[in-house]
Amino acid sequence: MDRETRLKRLRFRAWHRGTKEADLMIGGFFDRRHAEWSDTDIDWFETFLEEQDVDIMAWALGVQPVPMRYAGPMMASLKDVDYVPIAE
Repeated sequence: MDRETRLKRLRFRAWHRGTKEADLMIGGFFDRRHAEWSDTDIDWFETFLEEQDVDIMAWALGVQPVPMRYAGPMMASLKDVDYVPIAE
């Protein structure tokens, strides 16, 4: 599958998680960061999306420790949470 098709599928999966909170966190992360991803980063994200939303959110917010398989720059970028719009 070509890169563009992979990214379109990942965008859909990132924005259709099941809860608005997860959609904003995971979809927002995808929208803000995907343009700079390597093929290895895309592979990481594809695998990452197989995890439960509650776990992803807990890792991103620092409530639970991040499993070693996800530790690294992608998770650090997700933990920034600077991509979630906050209404004032």
